[in-house]
Amino acid sequence: MLCADRAWLGCEMSRGGRSSWLGGVAVGVIACAALPLAAPAQGETLESALVKAYQNNPTLNSQRAATRATDEGVPQALSGYRPKVTIIGTGGEQIASTTTKSVTGGVPSYPTVAGYNGPASVGTTITQTLYNGFQTANKTRQAESAVLASRATLRVAEQTVLLNAATAYMNLLRDSAIFDLQRRNVEVLQEQLKQTRDRFNVGEVTRTDVAQAESSVAAGRSQVLLAEANYTASRATYRQVIGNEPGKLTPATPVDRFSPHNLPGAVAVGSANNPAVNTAQYNVDVALQQVKVAEGALYPTVSVQGAFTNNWLSPQSISVMNGYNASVLGTLSVPIYQGGAEYSAIRQAKEVLGQKRLDLDTARDQVRQTVVQSWGQLDAAKGNIEATRAQVQAAEIALNGVREEARVGQRTTLDVLNAQQALVNARVALVTAQHDRVVASYTLLSSVGRLSPQVLGLSVPDYNPTVHYQQVRDSWAGVRTPDGR
Repeated sequence: MLCADRAWLGCEMSRGGRSSWLGGVAVGVIACAALPLAAPAQGETLESALVKAYQNNPTLNSQRAATRATDEGVPQALSGYRPKVTIIGTGGEQIASTTTKSVTGGVPSYPTVAGYNGPASVGTTITQTLYNGFQTANKTRQAESAVLASRATLRVAEQTVLLNAATAYMNLLRDSAIFDLQRRNVEVLQEQLKQTRDRFNVGEVTRTDVAQAESSVAAGRSQVLLAEANYTASRATYRQVIGNEPGKLTPATPVDRFSPHNLPGAVAVGSANNPAVNTAQYNVDVALQQVKVAEGALYPTVSVQGAFTNNWLSPQSISVMNGYNASVLGTLSVPIYQGGAEYSAIRQAKEVLGQKRLDLDTARDQVRQTVVQSWGQLDAAKGNIEATRAQVQAAEIALNGVREEARVGQRTTLDVLNAQQALVNARVALVTAQHDRVVASYTLLSSVGRLSPQVLGLSVPDYNPTVHYQQVRDSWAGVRTPDGR
């Protein structure tokens, strides 16, 4: 079930005769223990599982949401080019009383003016920044670099989810096959125990042979329990990564055809295309722009402000019925010294820039190490397939020979049990090697930055992060959230 063709599956039938004292049933069960690897024609495929993970995985959808949130940094930075408009209105009621002193003909008097009115005013202020040390331009470029870094991070998440999905799929295939192998092995061991007891009853073997057969059955049951636990854990992981309960899984093939054909080429492609390297590169750009933004705080700021206010019934005097004022003022602000915080911010931004450049070097080294490691694992997996297939063939021949020798009394029951267990172990190793072969091919494809729905040819609409970016970049107003599709 780990591959597309019967030769790859390693489902070779036992080639020995069926006339041994073990009985045709026992031999047949052992020989066909690998048949569950041949999955039914209809069922879940690795490609369909990858499609479900690409669409439904919550980790990936969370990163997509984070990318959309990062997109909003660009219109926020662009807002520095746009005017700011404020409308202010006031209104209320007041009672005023004013007493003054006046002298007429040497006689003082104290007239009082009192009244009630409801003053109101409305005004508009428009402010436009003309120059701020290029901070708006640098913030815009910084936000655009952050968007590119976020997209590269999204590619990292996509590759991680697709690789986890392929691994979960193959783990479930492997553990399902091993679980079935161990169960069938117990059936064979139980049949052999029954036959050993029958032979003991007629005096052909000793009590020791019966005990050895019983011990093998107990050990086989222990292996079944372990295989069942692994199978249950793999089902849970499959459900977590792909998003639905697994059905009948069909064979999967390696994806070597999408990877470079030699190690130097793989290292070069990985260093250029791996999204982890791209993320580090864009983070350097973000840090560089932050240095320029911080330096902009040392430059003067020029702005212009227009204001208009109309007042009805002034709150300062009940005798004023109406009035208005309008103004257009330019402002030049030159920072001289602001406590030194701006200088500290510049030094801090430069240190962060140096850190991001070191992070870029680290990312390149890590990618190179991952590519080389993945390439070696893939080569080892290919060789392991041939070795374990030869191991299975040799174990089958050895079991047939031991059975024949046991039939004529030249081998003991323990020899047969050992040969039988060796065959089961060889088949388990073959299943594991087939699993490792497919997973290693996906790991290598991920390390060179090519593990994507487009490269794999998955039948799923691509998530294009530029769609949402274009929807919000030049937005001047509105709170509706675009769907980004």
